[in-house]
Amino acid sequence: MIKEKPVSVKGLVFDMDGLLLDSEKVVKRSWDHVGKLLGYENFGDHIYNTVGFNLKRRTEYFKENVDPNFPMDKFAQMTREYYYEIADKEGIEVKKGAEELLEAAKEHGCRIGLATSSRQAHAEQSLKRAGLYRYFDGKVFGDTVTEGKPSPEIYLKACESIGVDPENAVALEDAPSGVRSAYAAGMRVIVVPDLVQPPEEVKPFIWKQAEHLGQAVELIWG
Repeated sequence: MIKEKPVSVKGLVFDMDGLLLDSEKVVKRSWDHVGKLLGYENFGDHIYNTVGFNLKRRTEYFKENVDPNFPMDKFAQMTREYYYEIADKEGIEVKKGAEELLEAAKEHGCRIGLATSSRQAHAEQSLKRAGLYRYFDGKVFGDTVTEGKPSPEIYLKACESIGVDPENAVALEDAPSGVRSAYAAGMRVIVVPDLVQPPEEVKPFIWKQAEHLGQAVELIWG
């Protein structure tokens, strides 16, 4: 049973895409664009089933659900190029309340970690562009773990990276696979939905739900 209030919150661990950065809709656009070029219509709709997956898990998903010979390397390269083309022209917005929560965590003496399914090179570049990189005391990436979300590996390593036990840390997530990952690691989870709402089977793993990250300040510290 999840306790109503954490006894001690010493760390916060954040997902990135769809939580800190409004990037998932840009990923969907890139998937639609490149998918069409490769002969797959409405390919961006697959993102609703793969939110929170790292490259390895998405590759497995495409091969199982789209085409056993799906050209993942080509697709990944083309979507990456198109994503950055959009990012350069339009920018990637920081999600509402992100800086407010990060600042509040620092003020309360919390350590701040990152647990993102994105590749390290992409994540670091994205956070630096957004001006958020400086907040993080520890970072774990999708290409630095063996198992992607919903395995607890990435959140266990993120807690270790900031020197905080999982029971004293709160995870911030937007994706069902991320909620499962953090809960399995022994953390309390605040979900801030982006592209998808948490399904019924995931709701027992959620400690609190917020409309935006700014609301989490009150949920954590009252």
